[in-house]
Amino acid sequence: MHRDAVMSTFRLSPGMSIAQASPWHSKPVTLESPALDVMTDLTQVKAATIGPGQTLQQAEQTMIYQGVRMLFVVSEMPALEGLITSTDLRGERQMSLVHSRHLRFDEMRVADVMTELSMLDAIEFERMAGARVGNLIATLKRVGRNHLLVVQGASAGTPQRIRGVVSRAQIERQLGAPIEMTEIASSFSEVERALL
Repeated sequence: MHRDAVMSTFRLSPGMSIAQASPWHSKPVTLESPALDVMTDLTQVKAATIGPGQTLQQAEQTMIYQGVRMLFVVSEMPALEGLITSTDLRGERQMSLVHSRHLRFDEMRVADVMTELSMLDAIEFERMAGARVGNLIATLKRVGRNHLLVVQGASAGTPQRIRGVVSRAQIERQLGAPIEMTEIASSFSEVERALL
């Protein structure tokens, strides 16, 4: 076809439907499936973000719109400041701040309830290659979290970065079963042992 040639068109008929996107990571998994099968790879899926100055109501609307339960908190891309989850929106920290500062829910900001970077649990991307879904579940239980960040080490020309996210809700969807959360880690070394 010539570069400037007009393409033929046609009119749509009643009953035309819109193609639906396949959910990311929709294939079923077992405890023995590779851990990478349940990781949301941020090189393939755009990270859902929000600024620390946004209201909790804006964070809630962003989560609903994006279809996620966690947002990366960033003032300027790609520098991560923390995370906010759907649990944080109505959690104990939010309630105690409402009472201690005499605030209303609509006055609260993401920065008030987010989990700061220094408090986030992460695992190494390089260790994901040999890990199984069961290892990730054991680690989530041990640290008592619904999300783990997956960090890829620095390489020539690329700094250390968040490569992916492991979500309890995502694993539950793919397993087709709930994950009971009871254990809390007493040390980071126990988390590392769970991944071995």
